[in-house]
Amino acid sequence: MMTEFLAAALAFPTVVFSFLLLIVLAYWLTVALVGLDFDAPVMPISISMFVVVTWFAALVGTVLTPEGSLRYAVLAGSLLVGALVTKILLIPVKSWTKPEKPASRNDFVGRTAIVRTSRVTERYGQAEVTADDGGTAVVQVRAAQSTELIAGQTALIFDYDAEGEFFWVVDITTGG
Repeated sequence: MMTEFLAAALAFPTVVFSFLLLIVLAYWLTVALVGLDFDAPVMPISISMFVVVTWFAALVGTVLTPEGSLRYAVLAGSLLVGALVTKILLIPVKSWTKPEKPASRNDFVGRTAIVRTSRVTERYGQAEVTADDGGTAVVQVRAAQSTELIAGQTALIFDYDAEGEFFWVVDITTGG
């Protein structure tokens, strides 16, 4: 039984993918033992899936077909099966590894902030705002509608001025 398996694994076209399978196994063993961390996990996972599925399809095709010219059809068929099955299997993997949306200053719009300078006017001021991750940032703010806010007051950020690189705020207690 074992000799039949080895004969099929070392017969064309399976032998091509057997070699690639050994490389994939060596890679993942190295990752496991050394603890390598990679930034783009979809690429090694997709290549590994493709090699494993294609190797298995070639192995099955090699066992089920007689020696001869059909082996090139097995090669083509296993490549096709590998590509299709890998594409299907990667659908959930890609959703797990989607990069997070980069933080933007517009993420602060709609949040409240605590005035940190002695006052906030139409030309001057800073306030502290809390981000989604719990971190805080001191940002440049300007008071809208000729109102003045003082230190410790809570303000609502309602707009971002990209040209001036500051946020427009209003007094949250009075609404303006």
